[in-house]
Amino acid sequence: MAVRGQEFSGMRGIAAVPGYVVMQPTTLCNLDCAYCYLPLRAADHRMTVPVAASVADSVNPWARQGRFSVVWHGGEPLAAGREHLAALLAPFDPAVEHHVQTNATLIDDAWCEFFATHRIRVSVSVDGPRERNLERVGRGGRPSYDRIMAGVDALRRHGIAYSALCVVSRPEPGLATELYDYFLDLGCDVLGINIEEMEGVNTRRNAHPAELVSGFWAELVAAWRREPRIHLREIEWSLRYAAAVLDGTEDAVLPRQLDPIPTIGYDGSVVLLSPELAGFSDPDYGDFTSGNVLENPLGDILATALRTTPWVREFLAGVESCRTRCPYFGFCGGGHAANRYFEHGRFDGTETNHCRNSKIRLLEGVLDHARNHEPTAA
Repeated sequence: MAVRGQEFSGMRGIAAVPGYVVMQPTTLCNLDCAYCYLPLRAADHRMTVPVAASVADSVNPWARQGRFSVVWHGGEPLAAGREHLAALLAPFDPAVEHHVQTNATLIDDAWCEFFATHRIRVSVSVDGPRERNLERVGRGGRPSYDRIMAGVDALRRHGIAYSALCVVSRPEPGLATELYDYFLDLGCDVLGINIEEMEGVNTRRNAHPAELVSGFWAELVAAWRREPRIHLREIEWSLRYAAAVLDGTEDAVLPRQLDPIPTIGYDGSVVLLSPELAGFSDPDYGDFTSGNVLENPLGDILATALRTTPWVREFLAGVESCRTRCPYFGFCGGGHAANRYFEHGRFDGTETNHCRNSKIRLLEGVLDHARNHEPTAA
């Protein structure tokens, strides 16, 4: 199904206007998950209102021209508190869509009223049944599952729709079915599944046998097809791409340019392309930032990023290498900057374990399922 990458004309350069921004209201997280990549999650560095206001000055005109999202992502965003988060939200135009990625342990009735008042879309991080969440623990190492479920129960009581995000550390037979059935019962309307990535402060290797990973994705397709009540992020994207290949329209699937995905740190610093790079520095690349919104408007920072940020140019060279070498380029668009850096130590490398686990094996698993369930001739 994959075709030669050089056929795809999209994903060249960086778009001048992003589709969304990621905001870090606090670096603090009340959990200490074993696979977390965040470097400052034990410290409570909070975003100031002037930082949020500066971002809003750029975002508000973009939101009036079309759909635009602000994703509040920590740390644990709710650890900033309702009063402070409300102050950070205040400068944004009503046209802006707000999303929060939360571990749910702090959600109660008051937070649910806050979400409803501010029309915030909620996504909950949970890795499946209780025994699958043993690496999601508090600062003292105590399990967090009961607190997560208390937060989910509060969302249910208030009728607040929510998504779920699940991390899979070890793909194995039977796991995909178990997870899908669990999330059906949980009541989320969208599910994203991430194979654990080696990035940030998480240095655990994420290499897995190809047959286990593709088998996991194939099994997930089968579970979803049996009862497709949840929007399954990875599977639906794969099916969209496969349908486009069959229709000969695969070149139109990817955007024409890369979304810069600006991540705004608590101090106003801007990191492009990969939120996972925020808070890190390197002797060769510096602190990965492209500017600070307290000094320059976000739009200006995006406009000058290629000139001012050498690692971004190196990453774009790596994307072009993927285009010419990888038959899966039209499906993934060249991968993520943080995966290249944390796996290779550079940005112009090509294939990573993340590519293999969450792009190549994903598409192969979906196609394996399709081949194994082809209708037989009468």
